[in-house]
Amino acid sequence: MSLKIVLDYLVYVAVRLTICIVQAIPLDRCAAIARFLAWLVSDVLKIRAKLLDSNLRHAFPEMSAAERKKLARRTWRHLLLMVCEIAHAPRKIHETNWRDYVDLKNADDKIRLLLSKRPVVILLGHLGNFEMMGYIAGILGFPTYTVARPLDNQFLHDFVQRFRGATGQFILPKQGSANFIEKTLQSGGTLGLLCDQNAGPKGCWVEFMGRPASCHKAISLFSMGSGAPLVMSYFRRTDRPMHFEMGIQGIYDPATADPQLGVKELAMWYNSHLEAMIRRNPDQYWWIHNRWRDDRPQKQKKTPAAATTAATETEGARRAA
Repeated sequence: MSLKIVLDYLVYVAVRLTICIVQAIPLDRCAAIARFLAWLVSDVLKIRAKLLDSNLRHAFPEMSAAERKKLARRTWRHLLLMVCEIAHAPRKIHETNWRDYVDLKNADDKIRLLLSKRPVVILLGHLGNFEMMGYIAGILGFPTYTVARPLDNQFLHDFVQRFRGATGQFILPKQGSANFIEKTLQSGGTLGLLCDQNAGPKGCWVEFMGRPASCHKAISLFSMGSGAPLVMSYFRRTDRPMHFEMGIQGIYDPATADPQLGVKELAMWYNSHLEAMIRRNPDQYWWIHNRWRDDRPQKQKKTPAAATTAATETEGARRAA
């Protein structure tokens, strides 16, 4: 038995014990603990503080340093509450009581599409408790497929897979799943994707929160190739832990769209909608991830004039939606 397997198993045991402890603590107490830990992580340990502040400074140039610090603390509280909610969800939310925890808003069109025989691509950002979206969709009777990189720790990977698959959310690996995705869409299946992951220097570059961001071209191509509507969705926390609003920000249907949008225009469309959602609930976004990493050669990076043009195009895409 290799040392890595032993260490991975010990990490897995530690995570499972932590989850058991969280499950034994009432949610209101979890919220109080999350508030304290957020202060500890943000103000004392300063974990990812430079990246977080840089992201906030670019996204909200009008904010003072004190305001950004406060928002950073609230961001960490949100992330810690996410963990608590995910730990409690299997024991609290089921088919007969989900309405006690989730309010549906503007969901009629989404449900109509999911009930149809057409393929559907549901788009989410790292906003709100996005992990719970697939869980709740499964409870409502809508199984989804999503694409994710396997975790390096096989024990943790299997554990996460069991949680996601408990209500019918099936995880596909990033590598080697293209044919399966194509067949899923051809058969009228539902694909759920996080649309704000960095696609690297060869991605589709558009303006997002005031800066160029790399997007995966496959998201647009899935819709263009299969005729699947893109449904820009959200799953945000409302007034207290474990209470959410699930809704739709926008729908792009290639069957009725005029004009038809290409790869870049679609990327601009869903990024503009995601930005609007983030600005409504900035504390519920993952500012700790390096969304705006730019690894392109210097000569390929946009000049300020080009960035201004892209921003104008983004506004045009928003109006077209």
